[in-house]
Amino acid sequence: MVKARWRARPRGCQPSRRRTRPHIGAMQHLDLTEEETAALVALLTRTIMDDRYPLSPRIRALKAILAKLKPEPVHEPVLPPKVYALPRAKKTGR
Repeated sequence: MVKARWRARPRGCQPSRRRTRPHIGAMQHLDLTEEETAALVALLTRTIMDDRYPLSPRIRALKAILAKLKPEPVHEPVLPPKVYALPRAKKTGR
């Protein structure tokens, strides 16, 4: 019978009950110039278009970021087409 050895974890690998992400809070709002925003939009668009797997979680995340940077214009709802009735035949007194 082989006994399992107990190993102490390195200091950086201690499991924590609550995982914090301090880098996320700092990036809530980016102050970008118009040129920087345009470059970022172009890069995201090219990356999304050139990717082999368009439905992957990575590309979905990039699409969500792109939607925040460049929101789609709101379109007004399309009205249903008007239905024209055929003209009624007039009764003529023959």
